[in-house]
Amino acid sequence: MPTMPTDPEISFIVVNWNTREYLLACLESILRTVTDIPFEIILVDNASLDGSVEAVERRFPEVQIIRNEANRGFAAANNQALIPMRGRYALLLNTDAVLLDGAVKELHTFMETQTDAAMACGQLLNRDGTHQRSVAAFPSWLTLIANETLLSLLFPRKHPGKRRFSATPHPVDSCIGACLMVRSSAIREVGGFDERYFFFFEETDWALQMKKAGWNSYLVPQARIIHDQGQSVGQNIRARIHFYRSRYRYLRKWHPRSYPLLWTLVFLRLLVNTLLASAGVLLSFGTARALRRRLKVYLQLIFWHLKGCPEP
Repeated sequence: MPTMPTDPEISFIVVNWNTREYLLACLESILRTVTDIPFEIILVDNASLDGSVEAVERRFPEVQIIRNEANRGFAAANNQALIPMRGRYALLLNTDAVLLDGAVKELHTFMETQTDAAMACGQLLNRDGTHQRSVAAFPSWLTLIANETLLSLLFPRKHPGKRRFSATPHPVDSCIGACLMVRSSAIREVGGFDERYFFFFEETDWALQMKKAGWNSYLVPQARIIHDQGQSVGQNIRARIHFYRSRYRYLRKWHPRSYPLLWTLVFLRLLVNTLLASAGVLLSFGTARALRRRLKVYLQLIFWHLKGCPEP
């Protein structure tokens, strides 16, 4: 690995929790694709037990490593790296993301010319090259009751979805945080992530804070990133509970007056999804494993709600 520069332009920040092989591939993609921009890499490890840190020390000795004694979550761990970073831009990269050639250069070039941009993201892709959702609208009553496909059909500019995409950069509400370039001057003005979010919605909350301070967020579709969606956080019931808990924190923070109604809308949609999944399981005579798993998660989420959405 090359020696890290004394004055990096970009500070790559990678948060890891027990994703050793994904982490190594992620770091390798940085070194393979970023050849003409000085950078540093800061790894924040959330008390992994799979040998992640040791593997990085052997293969990438110049990576700066911050070791946590417990899993502090995504927001707090990123904030730890934002303090010592030296770059003009931070590039937050999930361990399950792999940069394709030119991705970082496209983001950097855009940020250099679009001076109102606090943050920019690229187009996230599945392994087969199909598009993932790369941006998110600020949550509202409409996003809580309608699914992504319907919103994309009705409001394609506001909710582009993964089936509709533009060939040119354009402003968005917020970016999915799998690969996110952020201007350091905007970070200094607004501050870091709200650490009350353990995982999920922290980047949406951050984008709204940036927006209120006069900054904007953009999608740069020419920057392309492979994303093995969900591998950095998991896809079990604990992950889904983190998602719901973070969504409620966002709604309570930014919509305090209408929060009871919004909470009710979320719970009603969960009930509808549970009924639909139940019907699917019955119609398939229980042979569809994916439906059975989905129904199990929905039932666990309902039980968690009925207990009052307790903290861990």
